[in-house]
Amino acid sequence: MTAPLTFIATCDLVALTRGRSMRTEDYPKRRAAGVGWVPADLALTTFGDIASPNPFGSLGDLRLVPDDAARITLPAVAARPETDVVLARLAEEDGAPWRCDPRTALVDALATLEETGLHLVAAFEQEFTLSTAGGVGGAGAGRQPGAGGLALQPGAAAPFSLEAHRAVEPFGTELVQALETQGLAPETWLPEYGDRQYEITVGATDGLTAADRAILVRALVRDLATAHGLRASFAPLVAPDAVGNGVHVHLSLWDRAGRPVTLDASGALTPAAGSFAAGVLAHAPAVVGWTAPSAISPLRFGPHHWSSAAAFLGRQNREAMLRVCPIPTLAEGDALAAANLEFRACDATANPWLVLAVIVRAGVDGIRRGLHAPPVLDGELDDVPARERERAGIMPLPADLESTLAAVEADDVACRWFDPDLLATHLAIRRTELDLLRDASPAERCERYARVI
Repeated sequence: MTAPLTFIATCDLVALTRGRSMRTEDYPKRRAAGVGWVPADLALTTFGDIASPNPFGSLGDLRLVPDDAARITLPAVAARPETDVVLARLAEEDGAPWRCDPRTALVDALATLEETGLHLVAAFEQEFTLSTAGGVGGAGAGRQPGAGGLALQPGAAAPFSLEAHRAVEPFGTELVQALETQGLAPETWLPEYGDRQYEITVGATDGLTAADRAILVRALVRDLATAHGLRASFAPLVAPDAVGNGVHVHLSLWDRAGRPVTLDASGALTPAAGSFAAGVLAHAPAVVGWTAPSAISPLRFGPHHWSSAAAFLGRQNREAMLRVCPIPTLAEGDALAAANLEFRACDATANPWLVLAVIVRAGVDGIRRGLHAPPVLDGELDDVPARERERAGIMPLPADLESTLAAVEADDVACRWFDPDLLATHLAIRRTELDLLRDASPAERCERYARVI
């Protein structure tokens, strides 16, 4: 009988889950020390190259120290045995936190929020595109049936339809069941607007667990898709004219007494939440440098993409960078407990730990500076004249990755949120990817990312 393995994992700066495994039977006695890792691994690009220059070179050793609170089992399917996956922090050889560890960066950011008397509750909604293996992004993708009888025909089912839901059965039912079994709190599973596009949502929880769940949900989706002869791509775009895959982060603030403090009884932002939102928008260009950091991410920004057309706060507006979500008053219980803000300028090329870390750091800056709540746009952005947009502080998001990275470097406050070597590595990775894609067409760029993300 095959001895099962436990994979000890980190999520790197291009949002790929990497790590090393050991025999599961050895895990209890080896978990305290974890497994070895190399600093330069943090400099891997989406396409497998090590970004150059990077601060690490060939020097140094680290440990991947697992956290059993972030552990799931990928179930056995056919000839593939089950595998435990445990998320880990990156530590020095003596166990001290490594200054460039993305998970530690989130832990530290959440601690700064707690210094203000608040804590965060969050949830990630994630969209992805299903195709038959090898077919993501290419012409005619998805025309051959996969294992288990699943055959995905482009455009064969209407958006949001029951037919689209049933087209990928039993994948959907098995996914929801697997998420429930692994304690990842699935809420809804639905066919989305795009061709062969689906969305999975999970329940809200504390910030660190929410980001851990986002990483583990992707792992489960990809693993189950492979078992069905499918490919699940979370890439922002699988083709330039495709409907983009977004990651939507829902956020609410709570005080030390456990009371929700995102909205007041009138439905307006509380002073703390208003300052938090203002901080996020004040640093918007730098924030998206971490939350939508790939060469194709900016293609989703702009009007009529239902992504983020600009940096503003909207009410139930799906082109806002931040939107005030509706409170379901027909539900039982405290309606204000369901109040939340949704951050929409995000995709799956971004590390979920760093996504939450940068949002929290920007929000805390707004709280500490006592920024006033931004105006809430109730209508469509297209209906707001340019002069009024400027007066309201509505700013466009960077139009390309070069501009995005320049905005990260230009924000002196944001540059101090993370260790200088982490920042330098992030910038080096994305500039290396730009160089690798310099002569690629938009279609080729999308296809390159869709093959990996």
